[in-house]
Amino acid sequence: MKDSTIKLLLVDDDEDDFLLTSDYLKDIENQKFDIDWAFSFDNAIEKIKKKQYDLCFFDFLLGSKTGIDLLKVGIEHGLKSPVILLTGKGDQRIDVEAMTLGAFDYLVKSELDSEKLERCIRYSLERASTLSTLRESERKYRNIFDQTKEAIFTARLDGTFNYFTPSTAELFGYTEEELYQLKSYSVFVRAADRRQFINQLEAEGEISDFEVLLETKFGEKKQCSIHCNRQLDSDGNPYYLGIIHDITARKKEERDSLLFQKMAATGRLVRTLAHEVRNPLTNINLSIEQMEVDFEDEDAKFFIDIIRRNSQRINDLITELLNTSRPSEVTFSRHTLQEILESTIEQAIDRINLKNIKLISNYPSDIWIDVDKAKIQIALLNIIINAVEAMKEGEGILKIQATQRNKFAIVTIEDNGVGISQEHIERLFEPYFTSKNNGIGLGLAATLNIIQSHKARVEVESELGKGTKFIITFTLVS
Repeated sequence: MKDSTIKLLLVDDDEDDFLLTSDYLKDIENQKFDIDWAFSFDNAIEKIKKKQYDLCFFDFLLGSKTGIDLLKVGIEHGLKSPVILLTGKGDQRIDVEAMTLGAFDYLVKSELDSEKLERCIRYSLERASTLSTLRESERKYRNIFDQTKEAIFTARLDGTFNYFTPSTAELFGYTEEELYQLKSYSVFVRAADRRQFINQLEAEGEISDFEVLLETKFGEKKQCSIHCNRQLDSDGNPYYLGIIHDITARKKEERDSLLFQKMAATGRLVRTLAHEVRNPLTNINLSIEQMEVDFEDEDAKFFIDIIRRNSQRINDLITELLNTSRPSEVTFSRHTLQEILESTIEQAIDRINLKNIKLISNYPSDIWIDVDKAKIQIALLNIIINAVEAMKEGEGILKIQATQRNKFAIVTIEDNGVGISQEHIERLFEPYFTSKNNGIGLGLAATLNIIQSHKARVEVESELGKGTKFIITFTLVS
């Protein structure tokens, strides 16, 4: 104990007992007390409301109320001082109840003396100081965790959340109450990832930089990196501590950058090939023109005509390759997504009807974007036609929807066709890559070129045998 004066509240409805206890306190060497006497339950409550004390002594019997009742009400009124309960006789039940409520000690009046009081006060104040320091540390660190932008969580071994930062709830779009009802593993999109995550944690107790696709409350897929390890709490019970990093934007930027580099490299190659091919092609065409003058035979003219048509076909193909590889020139104007989607669907409706495909469309009329309408229709039409071709006749369901989220307009084109393997998805927009027997792999490359020229983004989700979803995100008109 320090040499400074201790402000002490002594609650006892028996004045003789109050005086006796005060005398014991005054006999404690090297310690001064500022003793405030409360002679009743109500008087004690008034004093607790008005003044802060370093220490409180509550008599157990206070008329019709008890010291435990006073402790409960005092806590409700902000009592934070350590409380010591005084009683006329020992009772273990009262002792346990008092300690459970937060009393620091329990003393029998008949056994009191200065030595016991000194030891009890010293231990109570030391314990109160320690608890105060711990609470301050907890408050400080909890504030740090609550303010951090990192998604940090702790979970029981069965995966149930028992703590998380606000950023964790924000990442998944759930309220705190909803997230407490979930298991951390339930947000995994792929069952295989979930099994691998659980098995590695159980076997090794730690997992680092585990990249996985997680799903929000609203069905949005996010690419995340998780670090998680097993810890022990103060009672020796194991739990998991994890940190989730949302790397969706980084992954998209990396993918877009890679595609841009591939498109740029392909463009340089195409321009070189175009130059090298068109030079001899020009000579072939000039030679045909000279030969036509000298040949009057019908068979010769027939073969010359074949050469001319195929020469023109090569020239057209080179032009198409050049148009695909160079940045698309766009002229922006303001349109609603409803207008764009309806006119695009109109161009594809014959193919949709011929394959007896069910069309489900849903888009509001008030989402405005700046686009080159003709160009963006080409991009959307390429995706829709691919979706139609991927579905079985009479069994296909094509869903075309538009929604608004924050500052973005999102168009989804979803089919229930054959799906695309993960290996092919990674190469889907590469020029000249195709899984079709009669395709040349320029349709989706041109689509990407148009979408990128609009500063928009396209993502693909697919599962073999179940279908494919294209998600195109535009920035809204401000």
